Amino acid sequence: MFDRLHLDDPVGALSVHLVNGVWGTLAVGLFDITGDYTLGTQAIGVIAYAVPCFGAASLIFYVIKKTMGLRVTERQELRGLDQSEHGQESYSGFQIFSNM
Repeated sequence: MFDRLHLDDPVGALSVHLVNGVWGTLAVGLFDITGDYTLGTQAIGVIAYAVPCFGAASLIFYVIKKTMGLRVTERQELRGLDQSEHGQESYSGFQIFSNM
């Protein structure tokens, strides 16, 4: 789903933390046998955290995009960020093909 939305998540943090965090919160209300928590209460909690977090993250990324940029150039991306950012390969000789 995240690939179709073109969200850059190379380590799967959204799948692990966002999706499973929301599921875990909702599951408390869904499977509560004591009656202390309801699915509706847990959903309100998810939304109460999602709205300000999404707003703050959007603002932060907008400021970064307008000031210093979010992406590297296509050339830097093809060379690899170890070369572009640090001036060296992280695993010297490991790559068996060239992007250049």
